[in-house]
Amino acid sequence: MEKVRDDDNEICTNSGLFEDIILRRIGPIDNMDSTDEYERLIPEENGKRNGNELAPNVEYSNEDNGNYDEAVEAAGIGKFTWILAFVCGWANASDSVEIVSVSFLLPAAEQDLNLSSTDKGVLNSIIFVGMLVGSLLWGSLADIQGRRKVLIYSLSVNALFGLLSSFAQEFWLFLILRFFSGVGVGGSVPAIFSYFGEFQMRQRRGMMISIVATFWLAGNILTAGLAWAIIPSNLGTDHDEDSRFNYESWRVFVAFCTIPSATSVLTFLVLPESPKFLLETGRAEEALEVMRKVFVWNNMGTKLDYPIAVLLPSSKSKASTIDETKKRSIRACCTETGAEIVTIIKANIKLFLPPLTRVSVAMNVIIFCLAFGFYGLWMWFPQLFQEAETQGSVCVKSGANITKPDNSSTGPDTQIYTDAFYTSLANLPGNLITIILMDVVGRKAILCSSLVLSGVGVFFIYVVKTRTQVLIMSCLFSGISVMAWNAISVLGVEMYPTSIRGTALGFQSVSNRIGAIFGNLIFGALIDTNCAIPILTVAAMLAIGGIVTLTLPNTLKISLK
Repeated sequence: MEKVRDDDNEICTNSGLFEDIILRRIGPIDNMDSTDEYERLIPEENGKRNGNELAPNVEYSNEDNGNYDEAVEAAGIGKFTWILAFVCGWANASDSVEIVSVSFLLPAAEQDLNLSSTDKGVLNSIIFVGMLVGSLLWGSLADIQGRRKVLIYSLSVNALFGLLSSFAQEFWLFLILRFFSGVGVGGSVPAIFSYFGEFQMRQRRGMMISIVATFWLAGNILTAGLAWAIIPSNLGTDHDEDSRFNYESWRVFVAFCTIPSATSVLTFLVLPESPKFLLETGRAEEALEVMRKVFVWNNMGTKLDYPIAVLLPSSKSKASTIDETKKRSIRACCTETGAEIVTIIKANIKLFLPPLTRVSVAMNVIIFCLAFGFYGLWMWFPQLFQEAETQGSVCVKSGANITKPDNSSTGPDTQIYTDAFYTSLANLPGNLITIILMDVVGRKAILCSSLVLSGVGVFFIYVVKTRTQVLIMSCLFSGISVMAWNAISVLGVEMYPTSIRGTALGFQSVSNRIGAIFGNLIFGALIDTNCAIPILTVAAMLAIGGIVTLTLPNTLKISLK
């Protein structure tokens, strides 16, 4: 068979050869919509073929080859990019809603479930325990079975158990169901950023991931708004001690909070798998097809216009982990599951071996400090606002007789939810700053400064004496600390190669959850006796995280490995 050459501008004129090529590509010519499509398949001068699939046994120019960065840049930014940003952002918001919702229901559920401060600490912590388990389970599975599958499964678990928890009449059952809801959240958080980041060109990756991270703000605002609108209302039934089933307004609020995760599942069902994941697992043709579709959506063109014909992996391609078309016995499935568990363990160990040792240790210390400080305080804001409203300060003297407001008849003061809503809204300036500056000053500078300033802000929350002052300092803390979360989200994607990125983000999520668990348990145990200890500990932990940030490398505009 003759070769198609472009080095001497010679164009093959063997019509039989090209008829054979075209028939194998798209079928008989008389099935085409026009002869234009036929003509576009014939090589032009210099071997340009508009990116259509290569014909077997025909040599093409290396000009049609492209690595992943070139493929993403060729696809451009357009409709698909912004749709994907919204879908991933909405999924991120759904996780935010599920986590933060517990803090808003505590003042209302306190009487219905007979909660002590320690019980509240456990309830705030249990979703993070679930997220810890979920991070270990889903993170590595995202590197084995794909980001999209993990997102669909984990968001489904989140929605299902979140909804079921609204019907639980006993504290212990409510606790168990919130745990399983957390297992779902633990899988979706790391997978969202891996999935979205792998569709982005390196020049704008920081900005685009920051946009998705900004939806965490939307989740906070949505949760605060729902709590403000639903919990003080007459929705649901009044609590009746003699009834075996009650469905108070705070339960209606919990049910509404599952809508974002449920709708996110539907959107991911129609989206493609990450092309970067496909490429690095030996499925280059599938990855190329995804990039062609992205190109069509972004540029309103056709697949034939896409300039990349061969997509080159950035590292040695490995075979697909799971042969989905092969029917297996139960024994074979169990063997495969065991092998996957071993693979997961090895992948997590690999994070702390050279050359990733220093980066992995630093990233996990930083995220532990950030989670301890942020969630240790944020999840208790409604409670702190209630203390400020009734006691005049977030802290009362240790050992003093604390008069708890009686919410049994009137419910919590609506001012609590108003203050919480304003605190959530205060995230907006911080998010806008990170979107603008993430690709200008860099992730490291934003993370370090945000952590240190957040620690200073927490100290002043302890010092101030009035509800208005507490609200102002809480808003400042909210606006500054969110910049750290956005920066750590970008760094987590850029620090690791594709083959282990999901595992790395999953492990960091474990550190995140452990920090959040300790922060909430300490707050719950000490808030009624000596709340100075947990508040000042939060300030110190955030400052420590800022100092450790200085050991990280700068990842501004680097290519994904």
